[in-house]
Amino acid sequence: MTRRCLVLSASMGAGHDAVAGELARRLRAHGHEAHVHDVLTLLPAGTGPALRVFYRTAVRRLPALYTAIYRVFLASPPHGAQALGPQAHGAQALGPQAHGAQALASPPHGPQALGPQEPRSEALDPEAPPHPDALRSGAQAGPGRAAAARADTSPLAALAEGPLRALAARYRPDVVVSTFHLAAQITGRMRERGTLGVPSAVYVTDFAVHRGWLHPGNDLYLCVSPGAAAAARAGTGRRTAAPGPVVPPAFHAVADAPPAEPPDPRRPTVLLSAGAWGVGSDLPRTARALVRHGMRPVVLCGRDEGLRRRTARVPGAVALGWTHDLPALMASARLLVDNAAGQTAVQALAAGLPVVAYRPIPGHGADGVRHMAAEGLSTTAADLPSLLAAVSRLVPDGPARGAAAARGRALFRDDASVLLAALA
Repeated sequence: MTRRCLVLSASMGAGHDAVAGELARRLRAHGHEAHVHDVLTLLPAGTGPALRVFYRTAVRRLPALYTAIYRVFLASPPHGAQALGPQAHGAQALGPQAHGAQALASPPHGPQALGPQEPRSEALDPEAPPHPDALRSGAQAGPGRAAAARADTSPLAALAEGPLRALAARYRPDVVVSTFHLAAQITGRMRERGTLGVPSAVYVTDFAVHRGWLHPGNDLYLCVSPGAAAAARAGTGRRTAAPGPVVPPAFHAVADAPPAEPPDPRRPTVLLSAGAWGVGSDLPRTARALVRHGMRPVVLCGRDEGLRRRTARVPGAVALGWTHDLPALMASARLLVDNAAGQTAVQALAAGLPVVAYRPIPGHGADGVRHMAAEGLSTTAADLPSLLAAVSRLVPDGPARGAAAARGRALFRDDASVLLAALA
């Protein structure tokens, strides 16, 4: 049966829109209708652009301010639902995952993984046992009980409620899915108040599930990892699933294809990601160090032309602006140096690339990097020597590289769009 799905995203960077767009593509491929809408346009005129400018400025220019805002309004308490056990640091962060052998079962790979499939019944079990870290922190939640305080975004959510109600009346969806935390607060509030009459799902794009994502009014939480799903379940008491990240098939195809011819056989390619806005800390210096280490650094500068020009002056480095050909770049690369545990990081996992986190961006970036490493999906490098050591260990073929790639690909377990359509 054809379902009508309303997908709420936000033009804050590019990650949320990328996930929303891929979910919509998959839903349409399965015969459903999908409409993507920017939740910022539901706010009063000028509010959405102002939020975007403030966030971009704070992350790029005022990291201490953004970190303080994140800690006060969004970050989960230190002993809350997603409290971590002993964290692996440096080159040792690629140890076994804490979620057992089941998480390492052979995942579906490549475009064929996105065909019709039945959702796994255990993935939607509201009585599934909490993650061991949640039990150690004392955060146990059953249906209807939320163990973690949620962010107070009620003024913004209240302002958007009327416009979203009008949008739903016009589009008449069978299910609404949010890929941005403010949208999750709006739909949760509306479901709780009875002003949204269809099921509401949230696809959490972060490894660190901060309070802004959590609202017990939503019906279903889909997450990138088992640890994130455990945190969402403990924080809301609602049904959760961990289908894995949502990335286009082209990234899976990279891992399934024979290795591409390297641009420079003498210097392995290492990608450095600065996100859509070119947010990074001294990326030219990092690129220079990688060149001296015998690598060919390719710096993804996003839409920051100033960063691209500065990095282009580093001899031996390649500086790129915004690109739509990331799968091809990953096909010729050996490793990703990441600073946010966001969409580029999970795209690298799908492509079979090891991920090393270095100098993370403030707030949610640093939090996400910690949680991604704690689940055995990346290595954290505390300083430049640690970064170079991780590069030396993970760039060449060998057990360390193979194990990192296998853990990353095992994260992709189910098609999130199938679970969404089943909720309708």
